[in-house]
Amino acid sequence: MAASAESLPHPRRQQPLPIRIVHWCNALFIVLMAGSGLQILIAYPYLGPRGALYGWYPLQGVAPPQWLTVGGWLAGGRHWHFAIAWFFVINGLIYLAYLAGSGEWRRRIFNPGRDARAAAAQFLYYARIRRRPPPHDFYNGLQRLAYTSIVVIGAAMVLSGLAIYKPVQFHVLTRLFGGYDGARVVHLAGLAMIALFVATHLVLVALHPKEIVAMVTGGKRE
Repeated sequence: MAASAESLPHPRRQQPLPIRIVHWCNALFIVLMAGSGLQILIAYPYLGPRGALYGWYPLQGVAPPQWLTVGGWLAGGRHWHFAIAWFFVINGLIYLAYLAGSGEWRRRIFNPGRDARAAAAQFLYYARIRRRPPPHDFYNGLQRLAYTSIVVIGAAMVLSGLAIYKPVQFHVLTRLFGGYDGARVVHLAGLAMIALFVATHLVLVALHPKEIVAMVTGGKRE
């Protein structure tokens, strides 16, 4: 027997409200944390232990420009960084809890068995090697890979940040990163990867402006 209109599931937006709130909060948090982190870096813009700096790092002693920073000085940068870090962590936990509870993880998280070939094909399309984009549903495989990777990078940033913040109290965690200086490398590398992700994300949004509209309005109901 056909289901009545009342028994049909309520249509959902392409981008549910919790996803949109978390997304825009993250945009603000990442800007503030990146700026305050660079303000902290200015105090010691080197990588490696004092007297034995890492030879592979080409920017030893090169401080970021002041206009990229938040906080005004070292203590100000630290206050901003640690305060926003807690909001960033809470926001991330809310996002993961919503994905798990709502089932949204099924269409958003990268599944190698489903998405690996599609991700490679999508990359070849963007590189103009493949003429037509591969078929996709809600997200293509490359999008799922990128959005899942940024969650992993965010987790690494939080853990390496804890190792830098409390290297004695979290000595086991600090050792996992190769020590205090190793944790700084991971933290700075994570910032670079997030910056690359944001830049790529903005380019793709410019190419597909409907996506930014959906992230504001929720998009059409499915």
